[in-house]
Amino acid sequence: MAEKIIRAVRGTRDLLPPETELWNHVESTARRIFTRYNFGEIRTPIFEDTQLFARGVGEETDIVSKEMYTWEDRSRAQSEKAQSLTLRPENTAGVVRAYIEHQLGESGLLQKLYYIGPQFRRERPQKGRYRQFFQIGAEVMGPQSAGSESPLRDAEMLEMLTSLLDELAITGWTLNINSVGSASDRPLYVEALRKALQPVIGRMCVDCQRRAETNPLRVLDCKVPEDQPVIETLPRIADSLDDASKAHFAAVCAALDICGVPYQRNHRLVRGLDYYTRTTFEFTHGGLGAQNALLGGGRYDGLSEMLGGPKAPGIGFAIGADRLVLTLQAQQAEQASLPPDLADAYLAPMGVVLDAPALSLARELRRAGLRIDLGDGSFRLKKSFETGNKLARQIILFGEDEQQSGIFTVKNFANGEQTKVAREHLVTALKSIEK
Repeated sequence: MAEKIIRAVRGTRDLLPPETELWNHVESTARRIFTRYNFGEIRTPIFEDTQLFARGVGEETDIVSKEMYTWEDRSRAQSEKAQSLTLRPENTAGVVRAYIEHQLGESGLLQKLYYIGPQFRRERPQKGRYRQFFQIGAEVMGPQSAGSESPLRDAEMLEMLTSLLDELAITGWTLNINSVGSASDRPLYVEALRKALQPVIGRMCVDCQRRAETNPLRVLDCKVPEDQPVIETLPRIADSLDDASKAHFAAVCAALDICGVPYQRNHRLVRGLDYYTRTTFEFTHGGLGAQNALLGGGRYDGLSEMLGGPKAPGIGFAIGADRLVLTLQAQQAEQASLPPDLADAYLAPMGVVLDAPALSLARELRRAGLRIDLGDGSFRLKKSFETGNKLARQIILFGEDEQQSGIFTVKNFANGEQTKVAREHLVTALKSIEK
């Protein structure tokens, strides 16, 4: 009896060429934009002490209470208590932990850090949402003396994100912004929300009924159509802001106006994680359906203290790279089909004795910056042409005559033109073809 095929775990998937070309494009564009804004890359472990997320994200959030992959690490000595570890469900808490652990605040400067990598949540898999998913994110934090609380930092980050989306040629996005106020504003609003929910919560969905007890702010995120009329009657966070929070948010909006960054104020945008304060934001896109968020983030001025560190106000965001790629793919499907991403040339040795010399030539061409696919001397000429036509824009025939003379036959698959090129001119000739 044949063995059962082992497949990828539900909620995960393999990324294969040519799709990975698009992923690399997204990531390289993000790195280029972040560098332009003077961010540096940070790489944190993919698992952390469970308490990091319980204290930072919040024990009553859906992430901590239902979605984390957690296990007991029993590798310690028998006399020690087993440590609870968790695959990171988000990266902000880990970055702030690293900021504290490595005493980055002692420089007196703002720390501008970005990351690219996988996160893990035990969610119901659906389009654009996986149990292992990928995020591109950035954080700005530091001592107050470095200007970390300034509304300018909020506006600059939002302007940077619009530049990133524009450079990726993503159109049709909407920037939603709001303020959830200071650490003292938020409890007042949560209490007002609890009172307003008491007489109406029985008419809402099961998730909202649970959230009304554990994390009332998440009720505002509900997407169930029948709940929307009730949600519209609930109090707004703007009515609970103190003067300082109102002024901070007004300054963020004023800076965006001057820069010409379009946005809309969304009083329901509160984001349910415990560490958010003041500015919150979300970029949405209509092409993603009900789960339409491309990216989101906000301020977390008290997170460092929650994790036992110094006061270090900050702001950050996370891009759902999976959804970003889906958006790009949808846009490409609406446009004329794009040409395949082909190699510059397919090098075809005419006989196995020429395999090694062909490898040497391929090495020479690749070091000159060309993308070369190398054939095999065991292939017949017809198979070399068929394979080369699928993989590259041109084919280089490498037979005994070419080895002796140093003159190679190069054929352009697009127009059928065939030319003779001396070895010393190959790089120039191959680079001259229109891509």
